[in-house]
Order: sequence, then structure tokens, then C-alpha cells
Amino acid sequence: MNHEYSLPREIQKVWTTSERRISQVHRAAPVLLPGYWADFDPFLLMMEDRFQKGAFDVHPHRGMETITYVIDGSIEHYDNATGGGGVLQKGDLQFMTAGRGVVHKESPAEGESVHLLQLWVNLPRKHKMAEPRYQNISAQDVPVRQEDGAQIRVYSGSSGEVISDTLNYAPVTFVHMVIESGASVTQDLPGSYNGFIYVLEGSGTFGENAVQAKKGQVLWLGPANGEKRSSIRVAADEKMQLVLFAGEPLREPVVAHGPFVMNTEEEIRQAYEDYRNGTFFTPHR
Repeated sequence: MNHEYSLPREIQKVWTTSERRISQVHRAAPVLLPGYWADFDPFLLMMEDRFQKGAFDVHPHRGMETITYVIDGSIEHYDNATGGGGVLQKGDLQFMTAGRGVVHKESPAEGESVHLLQLWVNLPRKHKMAEPRYQNISAQDVPVRQEDGAQIRVYSGSSGEVISDTLNYAPVTFVHMVIESGASVTQDLPGSYNGFIYVLEGSGTFGENAVQAKKGQVLWLGPANGEKRSSIRVAADEKMQLVLFAGEPLREPVVAHGPFVMNTEEEIRQAYEDYRNGTFFTPHR
């Protein structure tokens, strides 16, 4: 049995998302706004999107990873770097490493709508130009931790004794929790991780300082003050559904322009040049 001390974390900050109409076929709510690179490290931004076909066209990425989690509906995806494609459905996850470059498209079928979260994760400098990689995880293959009145689906990292085999360049924990009214869960995290919780449904009490939050609110975790191990407690006041993301900060310079995230302005200029002249990626053959 491991008796190593685990520091209970507090909630440092809470904010409420606000959805807006982007187009006739797309509504979005920023969960993590871009530009707070040091504060959110290793995370860059997160959006909650509801959209139909036509919301997104073919577009490139370099120097980062995306985590796409389907809350409801289904989405077709294709990229011409790896030749990968397929369909993501409710509860499925795609962990895409853009690395040196992908050009891809994500779209629901005609007449369908999809509701999803997409989180951008920074890549460490040494892996910015890694070969593109896709990890598609279907809902039925996700390892599950069961507790009294709670189900924790472990998409990346670990929860208790349950460990995901998802590959990470920047270490990331991602769990989805469904907690019945009156039940509580404690999620363990490395003390060095930054992290946040986003409430999808219901309401509850969070952290050592017992902060209350409800659907549509984001809770940023307080620091572990140098402790190696930490934890965050979540208790449901009513049936609650939430996602928790936490990751190891990279503490590297971030220069982001559009879909490219690098360490210097010169690397950004090179990304645009490579994209224009056709040397952005090695096409799948």
C-alpha cells in the first residue's frame, strides 16, 4: 500500500462559459481562451462546439496536439498526412498529434449535428516536428474506474488503479466523470500538473475549499505547492457530468498564429512557407 502523502488541492479560480453564434451552422463557447500560455501550460485553448456540415473546411496544423471528445452526435474526419479517416461517435476520443504538419477536415454527415470539446495541447520543443499520429479511442474501449455512485472513464493518464494506454508527448490526464447525487470522487494527480474541470451537467462542490459550481462553469485547480502527489475531491449536489484535464507544464516559449503553434516567430514563418510551397508534410502513399 502506498502511504505517500497526497496534497488535497483547492480550486483557485472559477469562470462561466458563454456560447455565441459563429455562423448559421456553428455555435461555440470558449472554455480556455487562447493567449494565456503560461497560466494554462501545457494547454493552449479549449472550445465547446455545436455544429453541422460546412462549419469547418480543410485546414492545417503544426506543432501541437488536439484532443477531440464527442459529447453527442457523430463526426467524420480525414487527413492527408497519414491517410487516416473514419467516424467518431458519442463518447469517442481522438488524440491527434499534428507534429510537423497535418491537413485535415472534421465534419458531421449531411443534416446531422455534433456537440464536442476540442482541447489544444502544446508539444514540447523537441517534438514539435514529430511525425503526425492519430489515436482514435472508441467509447467501449475506454478503461473505467467504478466507485460507489460514480463512473470515471479514463481516456488518458490514470485514475486510482485504472490506467489508460494513450500515448502522450506532453503528459496529460483526461477523465470523464458521471457522479450520482450525494456521491463523491477523489481524483489523484501528480503535484506538478496544471489542470481544470469543466461541468457538463448538474452541480457540485469542488476542492479542499469546497467551491460550488454548476453546468457551464470551469474550475482551475490550485497548485500543489511542491508536493509530489496531489488530489482533487468532487462531490455531486445533483447528478453531475464533468471532464477533468490536467497536464505537465512545458515552461517553453509559445508563439501561435492561426493553426500553428511553435517556439519562435521564425518557426511560424517557416510553417506558412512550407504550407504554401507544398513541403508542409509527407503525404500518405
